[in-house]
Amino acid sequence: MNHTSTSRADRPGLFSNDAERWDAVVRRDHNADDKFFYGVATTGIFCRPSCPSRLAHRKNVRFYATVTEAEHAGFRPCRRCRPTEPSLAAHHADLISAACHTIENAESVPTLDILARASGLSRYHFHRLFKALTGVTPRLYATEYRAQRLRQQLAAHKGTVTDAIYEAGFSSSGRFYAGSTQALGMRPSRYRVGGAGVAIRFAVGECSLGSLLVAATAEGVCAISLGDDAGKLVHDLQDQFPNADLIGGDGDFERLVARVVGFIEFPGLGLDLPLDIRGTAFQQRVWQALRKIPAGDTATYTDIARQIGSPTAVRAVARACASNTLAVAIPCHRVVRTDGSLSGYRWGVDRKRILIERESSQRANADHDG
Repeated sequence: MNHTSTSRADRPGLFSNDAERWDAVVRRDHNADDKFFYGVATTGIFCRPSCPSRLAHRKNVRFYATVTEAEHAGFRPCRRCRPTEPSLAAHHADLISAACHTIENAESVPTLDILARASGLSRYHFHRLFKALTGVTPRLYATEYRAQRLRQQLAAHKGTVTDAIYEAGFSSSGRFYAGSTQALGMRPSRYRVGGAGVAIRFAVGECSLGSLLVAATAEGVCAISLGDDAGKLVHDLQDQFPNADLIGGDGDFERLVARVVGFIEFPGLGLDLPLDIRGTAFQQRVWQALRKIPAGDTATYTDIARQIGSPTAVRAVARACASNTLAVAIPCHRVVRTDGSLSGYRWGVDRKRILIERESSQRANADHDG
């Protein structure tokens, strides 16, 4: 999936010339709203690109970057699309943001009826809009938010695990325990004491990108980190699990590190490792989608959002990429902005650029040889 497959309307930097702006007006493209406005000389009115009014003749249309420019040119706002007021998309974003705030601050999870009524939408419309913008349902959002709070409570709480569970907002400890391992990566009691009783093997190696740390539990590889300082990589692992039993890798484990190094240098070798993936349900959906991007290809955050069935949850996809702790095994480096430029990478944008260029070059060479 190459970023060149992204639809025209999703690329920032589009609508930079009159031909593209006119095309957006003809299509009544909501993606172009607030990126520019157009005025109609024969009516003296200016509109959003998505305005449902009758399409004007191209020769009568003028384009403006802002409302102020359109008004200074003598145009007045359309009464149908109301270009001087917040767009429908912005209004929906505000509604869902308010709903998220309600969920986060409620003692118990608000029902769908309560949330929909507060937003002024029907249950169906609210549920569909909430999932489209956040990537998850309201109930799953509440569960994931409380799991995040629980992780914080377990790290600092002096009382019992059950107390921490209730203080995090879970109404039933039994219901939480059923999914606790997926949410925390281990049992709550072990997470609370910084991974006490959990054996984590690790080893550090060197590659062309700098130092490399690989760590694994009994379930699989739980961390792959890149950096300039091997000691800092180990220190970061200790900070994450201060009470875990960190064990230096033996010969077999070091061979695992060598496999990761080999993949970094020669992506065509592939990397199929058992992984101990810890994250929310939404994060795991994103990470699974990332693992399907072939070496040598890139995808945009918009591509991934569409692939997981949440086309408007682009920012949530970006956050999930940033939360990934398994460099190269979950290839978040293959995700780029909609214009093809490189966004942030927790292990450094320069490393991201090198990985993409190396994978692309080796794939091109393989295709040529084939």
